[in-house]
Amino acid sequence: MRGMSIEMQLRVMPESEIREDWAWLEEFMGAAGDFDRFQAERRAGIAEVVEYHFPALHEVYKAAYTLRGSPDWELPVFGGSPVHHATYDQPPFLILRPTQVREVADFLDAVSFDDLWDAARPKVLPPFSAFDEAEVKGWFLTHHTDLQAFYTRTVPTGHAVVKAFWY
Repeated sequence: MRGMSIEMQLRVMPESEIREDWAWLEEFMGAAGDFDRFQAERRAGIAEVVEYHFPALHEVYKAAYTLRGSPDWELPVFGGSPVHHATYDQPPFLILRPTQVREVADFLDAVSFDDLWDAARPKVLPPFSAFDEAEVKGWFLTHHTDLQAFYTRTVPTGHAVVKAFWY
């Protein structure tokens, strides 16, 4: 069992080694709960995390649909094939296949974060009204830049990405 955190974790793995089994994925992704191990994986470029802000980051990317009509905005955060718990009482794990990983990297490379922010700002900013807008925008820009680098590094490996949402 994980501690109290709200985050999206991403880990790279060869697609052939992934089992579409919720319990197996919980064990695989739960290993990221070892802080030192997960930080080593992040430094190695095979893991990433977006703490707390991932639902709002999804809204920032959703602005791409308005700006470009692109459906790829769904992929960076909540995109992928879901693997549900048998009782559906836990968040599903998501698996992005290598072709989807490439689509995410291409999408993140092609979009202008400033344009996305300007379009998403009215919806994303109000819950953060106690903070300076430049600070909030900086948080999301950091998440965007980190995800862009993560997906771009993953493409040449030909591997898949597994996502876990911990609440």
